[in-house]
Amino acid sequence: MERIGIFGGTFDPIHIGHLITAQSLLEIRKLDKIIFIPCYISPHKRHIQNSDPKHRLEILKLSIQYQKQFDYSEIELNRGEVSYTVDTVRELKKKYDSIDLIIGFDNLIVFDSWKEPDELFKLTNVVVMKRITDKEIEYKHKYFEMATIIQSPYVELSSTYIRKRVSQDLPIDFMVTYAAKEYILKNNLYR
Repeated sequence: MERIGIFGGTFDPIHIGHLITAQSLLEIRKLDKIIFIPCYISPHKRHIQNSDPKHRLEILKLSIQYQKQFDYSEIELNRGEVSYTVDTVRELKKKYDSIDLIIGFDNLIVFDSWKEPDELFKLTNVVVMKRITDKEIEYKHKYFEMATIIQSPYVELSSTYIRKRVSQDLPIDFMVTYAAKEYILKNNLYR
């Protein structure tokens, strides 16, 4: 039985921090592969204007091309609307028996506001990446006890920071893969 992890996000752009975390979880959870799923519109980030999905997807493909255990899915991009994780998981369950839903600690904090959170726990193993810098919180809903929390590598890097550096003509070497950097510059993204 193939064990997969799904790692969703805007990925605008995907960066080294995402890749290091995914590689770590692949090993810790003994997964066969991790599928990156770029969203079309995140329900929690509806107010944010993202880059064109075709660019985000191409950067993702270029960034994971040499890691055979990394894959991607266009399932949420093809919907062309707000993406709800539970809908994506239901589709993937038709193909995969064992799914780790990989989320960040910031998402666990608001997990009770997600669409059908109980159903997500029935369909997947909810695996939370917790960095050493994530602050403990006082109020904890029931999902804190239900989730599997993994200490993930701490890489202080964000897509917002990368976009800002590009807009200021600053280098982004070692923050994204070389192929991703070349694509970003060639297509004049984030300017």
